[in-house]
Amino acid sequence: MANKYEMIVVLNPAKGEEALTTLTEGIKSKVESAATIDTMDVLGNKRLAYEIADQKEGYYLQFNYSAESDFPKEVERYLKITDGVLRYLVIRIGE
Repeated sequence: MANKYEMIVVLNPAKGEEALTTLTEGIKSKVESAATIDTMDVLGNKRLAYEIADQKEGYYLQFNYSAESDFPKEVERYLKITDGVLRYLVIRIGE
């Protein structure tokens, strides 16, 4: 049975517009490989509460998707090794 998840990803805006588009498409295709995306919102640049990797701003993405329970670990592994990802958070929503 598929569970519903919400994922927030903060990308490094210093990489440039093309790199942000490439990263966004890469993350989206990774999620689509084993999950059904309900919504994907590009929240854009926002000021960070504290500096991360000498960055004061981050480029935010929000995904809501349905997937099997083992998929979040796989997407977290992918985000951890992807250059340009400052932070991420995946939470299960619902029951």
